[in-house]
Amino acid sequence: MRGTLVFSGTSCPALTGKICENLGMAPAEADLSQFSNGETSVRILTSVRDKDVFVVQSGSPTINDTIMELLIMISACKGGSANKITAVLPYFPYSRQSKKKSHRGAITARMLANLLHVAGVKHVITVDLHASQMQGFFKCPVDNLHAEPLIARWIRMNIPNWKEAVVVSKNPGGTKRVTSLADALKLNFGLVTTDRKRAPNMSASMIMNQLDGWDNTPTYVNGVRRSRAISEDRDSDGNSAKSSHVPGESQGSPRRSNPPPVRTNSLTRSPYTRAYTPSQTSPIEELKDEEENVDEAQVYNDQRAQEVTQGRLVQGHVVPDDFQSPAQSDGGDGSQSYQGGDEDPMAMSHASSFFAPEPHALGGSGDAGGSSDEEEEKLRDPKIEHMITLVGNVKDRPVLIVDDMIDKAGSWIAAAETVVKRGKAKKVYCMATHGVFGADCLEQMQACDCIDQIIVTNSFPIPDRRAKNASKLVILDLSYLLAEAIRRNHYGESISPLFQHMAD
Repeated sequence: MRGTLVFSGTSCPALTGKICENLGMAPAEADLSQFSNGETSVRILTSVRDKDVFVVQSGSPTINDTIMELLIMISACKGGSANKITAVLPYFPYSRQSKKKSHRGAITARMLANLLHVAGVKHVITVDLHASQMQGFFKCPVDNLHAEPLIARWIRMNIPNWKEAVVVSKNPGGTKRVTSLADALKLNFGLVTTDRKRAPNMSASMIMNQLDGWDNTPTYVNGVRRSRAISEDRDSDGNSAKSSHVPGESQGSPRRSNPPPVRTNSLTRSPYTRAYTPSQTSPIEELKDEEENVDEAQVYNDQRAQEVTQGRLVQGHVVPDDFQSPAQSDGGDGSQSYQGGDEDPMAMSHASSFFAPEPHALGGSGDAGGSSDEEEEKLRDPKIEHMITLVGNVKDRPVLIVDDMIDKAGSWIAAAETVVKRGKAKKVYCMATHGVFGADCLEQMQACDCIDQIIVTNSFPIPDRRAKNASKLVILDLSYLLAEAIRRNHYGESISPLFQHMAD
């Protein structure tokens, strides 16, 4: 393309070479090096005056060095009088830090967007941002491309009986991404959730003890303080019923000395209520008549509830029901409490909402905290038992576990073992756009017997040695998608066709 230059950073020279090959041009020359003290040095070896410049840089194990290199390259091109500078970021760094996770946390993704603007970027091209709302951080146009059409095409061409597959999200935060792929392929979808097992001392009786007497709160009628229970328990002669006294036991729990008063039909009429004559039908009687006339076929049954499967998760792996429970369980607020025995899940859920509220991220969303390294460490803690729940029917079907990136192996292995050991799934395919593979994540997923294949794109560079040792790894090429986005951006064409699914 005439008047266009494509520069490559040190993070992804192979991807940049494929992009330039699809565009029919060679990468522009630049000298990238570091001084002995670690400072980055950039020299542009070709004229960029009045040119349309594209700088391709992705994440890498040395993420901070690549970010600084990108900013210096943009500033050098701006100083060389480039007409327009576009940053092509297949994987946007710090994308998981797009909101505060604590009161003194930083929104690092917004800070990086501001740095790109100050350096001189006029346009940004990226693929599958961790949160699409991040586009609002930028002061320039952002093209957030999707790898979903590429992944969907691979599914149709490489998975036998793919029409029977079930798309599963390994956490509630990825539900929107999973439903989008399921709708595109017209497949069913499921959900896997992981929750810390509650302590048994939180039972329904504790809730009732705490709520005992909640309806006896005082009210004010015409400026006079009245008790709700006493005002409603007057008899027909106007005499008030004896109020019940609630003494405390030696253990501290409340105990009634008298049974609660029985409410009669002759209640004191409030001046704000509408009077009705005996000839009218009572609303309670109308409700009873409607319940009696309900057809038996419309009566609620628990057929849908049979698609919910639960399992025990210890040290990141699904264990049998007779497995010896760990000595302690996480109490939700960082404390630990002893546990043992089976409890009613509904009662435990209500108890947790009263006494051990779940910590959540600022802004009312709990998905930010769930992706942190601390949660991954708790998942591996041998002293903490978790409960993992699978929603959906995956029996004798291939399962596609989908997310935007693979960084830690714990949640992926837990979801795969759940759908295989509990859901009786046939095969498991782990799919993501960005294969970050931190630490020994790839090796752990390769060793997992419940995972059949791992599908990622080349948005994040994977060393050749690690890729060759992982026989389950499949890498999809994004070079055509990015090359077409660069071409359309240069000529001012619409990029909407890039979001459409490709034909087989």
